[in-house]
Amino acid sequence: MAQYITHSRGETAALGRRLAAVLENGRVVAFTGGLGAGKTAFCEGLAAGLGCTDPVSSPTFAIVNYYRGPRPLAHFDLYRIHAQSDLEAAGFYDYLDQGAVVAVEWSEHFADLLALEQPVQVDIQRLDDTTRRITIEGAEL
Repeated sequence: MAQYITHSRGETAALGRRLAAVLENGRVVAFTGGLGAGKTAFCEGLAAGLGCTDPVSSPTFAIVNYYRGPRPLAHFDLYRIHAQSDLEAAGFYDYLDQGAVVAVEWSEHFADLLALEQPVQVDIQRLDDTTRRITIEGAEL
């Protein structure tokens, strides 16, 4: 487990790019952290590091956003998902089977199920308007 302090949205995204460089295809990245913590900013960097070309946005209302590239990223928001059948209907396992990296915001809603996928855990804590403490477990940058 390693901790990082970022001081801007750009630094948070840069840490996401660093993580992308060490991720295997088909890996789950499980995010925890409150609203406005920087999960989507981190995912912007993750997508860029994977070579995705689509613009990154929060999947809050779509449940999942898919970003195309040489190493695609499926970006899930589980805040409004309450049953495993809903997760399956959104294509969670299909994306993994296709080799996409799968980023999961609000992963604590399905912590036991996601643990089976041995995810990289990324916790983002907001320290002030621009500063974040990011803890990464399960991958070495």
